[in-house]
Amino acid sequence: MRSIIQTALFIFVLLSTLAAPYADSKLQPQPVEDILGIQTAAPEPVDAGAAAGATNSEAISEAPTTFNAIEVPPMKELDGDKFDEDVKDGYWFVKHYSPYCHHCIAIAPTWQTLYEFYYVRSPRPGDSGATADMAQTSKPLASSTQSADTQTSMNSFQRYYNFRFASLDCVAFGDACTKHDIKAFPTFTLYKDGLFIKKFDGARDMAGLNHFIEETLETIRPGSRPKDGFKLPEPGAKSVETGAQPDVPLEKDKNAVAGAAAAVKQKEKAATPAVAPVKQNEKVATKPTEVTTTKASLQASKVAEKPTKPKVVPNPLGTSVPLSAEGFQKLVTTSQDPWFIKFYVPWCHHCQALAPNWLQMSKELQGKLNVGEVNCDTEPRLCKDVRVKGYPTIHFFRGGERVEYDGLRGLGDLVSYAKKALDIGSGVKYVDALTFKEMEETEEVIFVYFYDHATTSEDFEALERLTLSLIGHARIVKTDSALLAERFKISTWPRLLVSRDGRPTYYNALAPKDMRDFRQVLNWMQSVWLPIVPELTASNSREIMDGRYVVLGILNRERPEDFLLDKREIKNAALEWMDKQMHAFQLERQEMRDGKQLRIEEAEDRNDQRALRAAKSIRIQIGEDDKKQVGFGWVDGVFWQRWIRTTYGIDVREGERVIINDED
Repeated sequence: MRSIIQTALFIFVLLSTLAAPYADSKLQPQPVEDILGIQTAAPEPVDAGAAAGATNSEAISEAPTTFNAIEVPPMKELDGDKFDEDVKDGYWFVKHYSPYCHHCIAIAPTWQTLYEFYYVRSPRPGDSGATADMAQTSKPLASSTQSADTQTSMNSFQRYYNFRFASLDCVAFGDACTKHDIKAFPTFTLYKDGLFIKKFDGARDMAGLNHFIEETLETIRPGSRPKDGFKLPEPGAKSVETGAQPDVPLEKDKNAVAGAAAAVKQKEKAATPAVAPVKQNEKVATKPTEVTTTKASLQASKVAEKPTKPKVVPNPLGTSVPLSAEGFQKLVTTSQDPWFIKFYVPWCHHCQALAPNWLQMSKELQGKLNVGEVNCDTEPRLCKDVRVKGYPTIHFFRGGERVEYDGLRGLGDLVSYAKKALDIGSGVKYVDALTFKEMEETEEVIFVYFYDHATTSEDFEALERLTLSLIGHARIVKTDSALLAERFKISTWPRLLVSRDGRPTYYNALAPKDMRDFRQVLNWMQSVWLPIVPELTASNSREIMDGRYVVLGILNRERPEDFLLDKREIKNAALEWMDKQMHAFQLERQEMRDGKQLRIEEAEDRNDQRALRAAKSIRIQIGEDDKKQVGFGWVDGVFWQRWIRTTYGIDVREGERVIINDED
């Protein structure tokens, strides 16, 4: 009995000790294991994670960190290709940065600490009708005994406000940053359900970012934020005193009424679609509207009236500019200036052979196009981000977009490609009927985009994305000319076609979204961007020869008159073959339609409803995948004399030849 009483008293003292409140917040309850004398294994050390508070891509490791003794997972590092999918739900405060930007590196500890600070916050605003006073009495931070599991509950900061932090590397995902109009690093942007809300333009320190976040949270949950704010941690700190008052109170009135009004205004702004600027030659239906002049609009007008800065002349010295990672980010990634850049290593023999032509090309392009070069031995990270797999690699850049040059490396080839890139890369040009007729005299392949007053800005943006992929292949123009629409029998807009020697081939879009499907449109363009009779070169030989029969003319440029006559004969033969193929296609399609109609009539005569439905469901499809196609081309027999002799046993000096090649 005595031992039982002693045991009960011991347990009572133990429970009283554990339950006693602590007046000093620095005192922590003694672990039960220490009281009971139980030995426990030492906890394993936690990896510090991001060094100096860096974001994931700048971090030494991606292990979780701790703040106020609570485990914090690594911050979300967004994939530019999946950006819209990742931020489609809730509020996302995103830092757009470059790993080479000194300002980004300096702000990284502040950004990481701010994320950890808010992640462990426990809002505890009470019920949905919580007032501002209630919010002030709630604890601004989770207690040190809170486990990581509680972050999945509705009382966690992320779940309660549906607010998250993330970062996006604009060197690795330049296209995504260009799409969201990121022009400087770092840029902090707020998104809601995948839509842009606003950019942060305050002081880039802990207090400035915190003030922006607090204003946003107040609009999400009116009246839930403490009126005077709370004590902020220092950048890089791993804890902050809970319940402490801020050194400088927030200069914003936090009350439920004002917060609710701000929330309504913010939601209306998010729900209002942005009005895109009208592009050149784009017609827009207008109607009288009421104009309200405000102080902000007057200020905007004054800004617009300021004289524009003088245009900077590209490549003023006619040289190839050596680019470091920082210079590349400043001059190429964050600007819309076009650049022609080679990535090389000094010890590569192919790079050494290219060097004289590259230098001479930069002189030829003086005042026309910026030319640069990156030494991948000294800038390995930059070359990795650009996905350089061999040396030399040459890219044409325009802002965050790029296209690789895979042609010959002669001086004429490089200059010709650069001039075409400069012309096409400047955007889709408008043409009328007269200008188009003049283009047909010099261009073999022209893509034409027909639009009208109902064509949207989204359609034009999708069109502009196609320009870089067409460099070195074909021209693309846009028009709303009634004469051209009548000539090509255009009845629906927007419409895309390719004109090869005046013969149109149409892109069949079943729905408006098909006109904006970049990959689908580009695949169609690649199937028709060769001329009717293209010249066989090292860069397009596979595209011409693979998977088809090719009628190949081996011609001699040294006899100009015969050369032009032979080219004309091959083209006439190609056009005649195309006419026959089109006629055969129409006959086959008509036969299939007649067969379908016959089955429908037979089913109706028998009053067989099942057979009638089956007959009507027949789709008229003629696939060309199972048929080997026939193409035409010609090759310079003098320039490729050695290859022609070894491959076909033909010497062009003995006369021109026509062969039928089956590469398979």
